[in-house]
Amino acid sequence: MASDKPHLNLAVIGHIDHGKSTTVGRMMFETGAVPAHIIEGYRKEAESKGKATFEFAWVMDNLKEERERGITIDIAHKRFDTPKFYFTVVDCPGHRDFVKNMITGASQADAAILVVAAPDGVMEQTKEHVFLARTLGITQLIIAVNKMDAVKYEEKRFNEVKKDLTDLIKMVGYKPDETLFIPVSSLAGDNIKVNSPKTPWYKGLPLIAALDTFKEPAKPTDKPLRLPIQDVYSISGIGTVPVGRVETGIMKKGMKVSFMPANKDGEIKSIEMHHEEIPQAVPGDNVGFNVRGIGKGDIRRGDVCGPVEAPPGVAEEFTAQIVVLQHPSALTVGYTPVFHCHTTQTACTFTQLLKKLDPRTGQTKEENPTFLKSGDAAIVVITPTKPMVIEPVKELPQMGRFAVRDMGSTIAAGMCISIKPKQMR
Repeated sequence: MASDKPHLNLAVIGHIDHGKSTTVGRMMFETGAVPAHIIEGYRKEAESKGKATFEFAWVMDNLKEERERGITIDIAHKRFDTPKFYFTVVDCPGHRDFVKNMITGASQADAAILVVAAPDGVMEQTKEHVFLARTLGITQLIIAVNKMDAVKYEEKRFNEVKKDLTDLIKMVGYKPDETLFIPVSSLAGDNIKVNSPKTPWYKGLPLIAALDTFKEPAKPTDKPLRLPIQDVYSISGIGTVPVGRVETGIMKKGMKVSFMPANKDGEIKSIEMHHEEIPQAVPGDNVGFNVRGIGKGDIRRGDVCGPVEAPPGVAEEFTAQIVVLQHPSALTVGYTPVFHCHTTQTACTFTQLLKKLDPRTGQTKEENPTFLKSGDAAIVVITPTKPMVIEPVKELPQMGRFAVRDMGSTIAAGMCISIKPKQMR
């Protein structure tokens, strides 16, 4: 097993049709994670359905509905290895309806590849995804300027797109001089594994080698266990099997755990990862685990598993710092959109607007503003409409970031500063 290598969760983000799935499929093919005969089979099937050029994308989009529509819906987890790391790809959908999956995917990622098509350049969702990636705590980014074949591998066009992207990522706080920009054609395989003769002007690393420049994230094993549940299965002969990613702490066999806000306790019987039983799971591991004393109906997606002696914090209300990305009018007290935090989606009400901040300096611009509009940063008090787990970013950053969605778009993103805990027992 290659799991003696450090593990990174990699999000692949960007506008629809810019080639995210094809890029992932190509990387998996070039690293040997997907054999050539499978790609060849996909290619024939794609051609027969009038979807030529989709063969690499289908490695990820193996859900039937996605193949027929030619878009990425769910978050597929796939694994491939580079010399330094083993990666689990969280393929983040680019289609507008699917931003909530993108949020779940990005909030699990340690690093991201932003895919931008050279002919189009920066589009609406390119901006939204970059903003979300930053707010959700992804600090490491590589930019693949894709479809270079469609612009005849021109250096001039690459530089134009790079300049627009440099302005964009600088605005949200990424450092352009620490970010690699790579001209690629994922379909043709240019600059994916080796440098292409078609871009003699490009002297940097090809994409797969560039991935090894990522730094391994520190594993917060010293913090209490937090595992937000993505799904709960009932498996005959085994019992209830919740699935999710360890965010902090260590999960061990025999551990007594508490699920919040379900308020249910159980004991961990076994832990599985990539279909192999493991004695313990650490941050970054996507696992399924079997719990004694928990029925399938007791817990659901959005609940969080933690140790009985330090259970996940459930908020009566919480204070947060937010940035309003876009809102058709103004955001006022009483507004109740849906908050996406770790794996939960909970409607929450803005109960107080405490202060408006200067987004660049963080200084207070206005106390108790009457409304917030697009571009504003603010400190606010939020009351969930039903119990939800959220914890201060200073203590558990993985449990404190959220995105706010309404009417099919992301209204705001932010982080929890403090909570007023709800008494659960």
